[in-house]
Amino acid sequence: MPLSRVDFAALPAAARQAVTRHTGPVRSIRPVEGGRNSAVAVILSTQAGPVFLKGVPADHPQAVAQRREVTIAPHLPALAPRLLWQEEAGGWLLMAWEAVAGRHADYHVPADLHLVRAALEDVQRVRAPAGLKTAVERWGPYADEGDAEQFDGDVLLHTEWAPDNVLVTGRQVYLVDWAWPTQGAGWIDPYTWALRLMEAGHSAASAVAWACQVPSWRDGDPAAIRAFGAAVARVWHEIATQEPDAWKLHMAVQAAELRAYLALEPGKTQC
Repeated sequence: MPLSRVDFAALPAAARQAVTRHTGPVRSIRPVEGGRNSAVAVILSTQAGPVFLKGVPADHPQAVAQRREVTIAPHLPALAPRLLWQEEAGGWLLMAWEAVAGRHADYHVPADLHLVRAALEDVQRVRAPAGLKTAVERWGPYADEGDAEQFDGDVLLHTEWAPDNVLVTGRQVYLVDWAWPTQGAGWIDPYTWALRLMEAGHSAASAVAWACQVPSWRDGDPAAIRAFGAAVARVWHEIATQEPDAWKLHMAVQAAELRAYLALEPGKTQC
């Protein structure tokens, strides 16, 4: 379930004091819109400059994802904001990131889509560090028998290309929220991007046309991509069944539609 937002001032004193030990006095606080996985998400204006602070209760299930962000932070490409520090205090897990003065990408604007596609290609050049969960482990349980090994690879995958996670400033794109980093085949990120394009209103044909502009998709095995589509559709069906929120139901529908499109138009994976 999405976390309810908590004001910075409502954090326990020990948590707020842990923050100000790093930042000095906080001059102003601006809530950050978007995102579903942090209870605290604010830009702090401090004497050392702006800081993006996010956090969750340390005993909340979402804390596992935030700890993954801490682990992957040293290995992230330049288009990811830097992790400045992290603390666990007052029962809260808190992370401070380099603040980016950008706007969320608009998946209806071709100029933004070209910037995001270029950023996706940049990420594809990064090899995954040791110890990440693999695509085989993550999606394999939902794949047809014998298909999961096709998801294997050595690329660092972001996997959550929702526009809330893509900040645009001028001609620069920053990719945030690395809570689900995964090691796998390069074409997986274009697939997850295509699914988010459909969530934003693109048809399956339009979403696949954008994915086709990414070399890893063009070079991918069409049968493997279709097999992955089947696994992703099952994942979203399970999520929407367990927690039938409107956006999860919508994602399940889009995942099923993308799977069906690639099954009916197998040549589309070859662009």
